Amino acid sequence: MSASKGVEKAREFAERIIPEFMREGKVPGFSVAVVKEGEVVYAQGFGSRDPARSLPATPETLYGIGSCTKSFVALAAMQLVEKGKIKLSDPASEYVPFRLGVEGKPITIHHLLTHGSGLPNLGTSTIGLSRGVGVDLGVPWGSVDDFYRVVNSANSEIAADPGERFFYSNEGFRVVGHIIQEVSGVPFHEYVQENILKPLGMRRSTLVKHEFDADPDRMVAHWKKTDGTLQPTGFPYPDVSENPGFSWNAAAGGLMAPMTELTTYLATIMEGGVHKGKRLVKAESVEKMFTPHIKYTETYWGTSSYGYGWSVLRDFLGHRQVSHGGSLLVATAHLAMVPDLKLGVAMAANTSRPPFATIADGIFAALMGKDPYSHPHLRLREKMRSLTGEYQTHMGLEKLRVISRGGLLYLEQRDHFVDATTPLIPSEPMLDSLLFYTITEGIRQPIEFVKTEKGYDLFVERYRYHKRLE
Repeated sequence: MSASKGVEKAREFAERIIPEFMREGKVPGFSVAVVKEGEVVYAQGFGSRDPARSLPATPETLYGIGSCTKSFVALAAMQLVEKGKIKLSDPASEYVPFRLGVEGKPITIHHLLTHGSGLPNLGTSTIGLSRGVGVDLGVPWGSVDDFYRVVNSANSEIAADPGERFFYSNEGFRVVGHIIQEVSGVPFHEYVQENILKPLGMRRSTLVKHEFDADPDRMVAHWKKTDGTLQPTGFPYPDVSENPGFSWNAAAGGLMAPMTELTTYLATIMEGGVHKGKRLVKAESVEKMFTPHIKYTETYWGTSSYGYGWSVLRDFLGHRQVSHGGSLLVATAHLAMVPDLKLGVAMAANTSRPPFATIADGIFAALMGKDPYSHPHLRLREKMRSLTGEYQTHMGLEKLRVISRGGLLYLEQRDHFVDATTPLIPSEPMLDSLLFYTITEGIRQPIEFVKTEKGYDLFVERYRYHKRLE
């Protein structure tokens, strides 16, 4: 397949699947940009960055990118390592008032950058983001001292030796941000601006809230409530320029950026840290960021590990894929790369997270000359969709519905005698079999779908239900 056909196939896939996911997830606005060998080959906005004013989302729309910020933190740390200002093996306590750890087993910068401190998430982002949307959890929060009071009180929460177990930690990256601020001698946001954003020409990307608020092409974030309704909100991080001593609070997820500028960032990383002939960081440092340091989670493509600020898949369709997602609860983003092919995707939405990884995987597959619709998630989604709907017994005397929610199927029964929603546990995760079960008081109850000429039958205990045709 020619390169142009691959780009066209990727465009067709994106413009079909993204609107579908937006409808399903009630996503008001979505933007995407794709870079190949340093050139943006596709960029598009979908829906509205501000639905109340019917303003369109564009590839240039500023979004909060949440934890995608962590890769910028890791890059800043590697710059300081190269300058001899810090060592990754240094205990964090040498630089900042971080007091957690067991004697003889210090928590190092390396451990914090890999989420390998052994400390489960302490909820500092929950405190801050909740306040940002008007929900105060009652924990004192606003200063460096407040942060360390929360963190340093948690020594009894340590659940593993450093480097032994992965626990995603916003606290850890905030501590690294604080180290960057202390060592560089300037507020964290200013360091990132001067040493990463400015050299890359990312003029509109910012960690400063009032700069975001002044930009005419910016998202309006939306809080998706438990009842499915959307409530517009402001950007949930405070303005770091008003509290520069605590600027590093934003290190966990405070960057705002347009997708087109993020493709510049991705292209630079894939070029080994070089942008327009100028080196931002050494290629060896990039490789350390991409090195699997600790096992992270299972995916459709095998085990994902964590490097420095990036998750790493060793074998995505025969290639290494590097990515990171981000969520501010009210806005979300995703960055992904296939470095050896110099393919990158930047995406963001102005509400809770749609299935970004599936979209990125499909775009990459298309650019690689493969079928983007063969993605395991999409195949599973179609299987689940074919099983959902209303079922009834002979003469319609008994009825139930099969619904899909949160990646699982559920039996929903609503009548004069029963009001219940029961999860269906598949006997095989990818639904290669149509055998399921429920658990009642510790006992498995089998559930079976059977394909028929007219659709599906469903066997539940003594009953045989027929799927009603639409």
